[in-house]
Amino acid sequence: MTSSPEKAALRKHLLEKRDSTSFDLIEIHSQKIISKLMKTKVISEAKSIGCYYSIGSEVQTVELITHLLEEKKIVSLPRISNGMMSFRKIEDLTKLEKGEFDIPEPKDNAQVEEKHDVVLVPCVGLDNEGNRIGYGAGFYDKYLEKKNLIKIGLSYSKQIVKTIPISDGDVKMDWIITEKDVIKTS
Repeated sequence: MTSSPEKAALRKHLLEKRDSTSFDLIEIHSQKIISKLMKTKVISEAKSIGCYYSIGSEVQTVELITHLLEEKKIVSLPRISNGMMSFRKIEDLTKLEKGEFDIPEPKDNAQVEEKHDVVLVPCVGLDNEGNRIGYGAGFYDKYLEKKNLIKIGLSYSKQIVKTIPISDGDVKMDWIITEKDVIKTS
């Protein structure tokens, strides 16, 4: 996926900003974000939820995944294979393996989940219109572009900017949840 110099510079700036956050603050903000997420009707009514396994300074999702599994939701995580992303069902977090980007992901024999009610999307930055900037590979945009499901961007409030430059193929988030706000964009 091509990225404009403006978008690349914004991504770099936002990643530096996010990565400079202390782990304690990441934990506190992540707990607030997950608490707000769990109180939404969208999540309580969802049967199948696509999640992401958090790495580094991303909004932390491991406790969320465990909680969703305990609630008997169908939970799936992304797996990257041959340049494409698919979501695979998981039963617990102990059966994951290191993927292409050293991110824990379901094994190749895990069942593909095609029908999600909601997909939670990692974000480097967002604007209030739901435009998202990710890591630049376009995996989520390609996966989500033709799907009829609710897309929720999880982000820290300091990652929300006035405008995100958009490119062809970018997919907007329907909801944004930060430690401060729940924003419905559509």
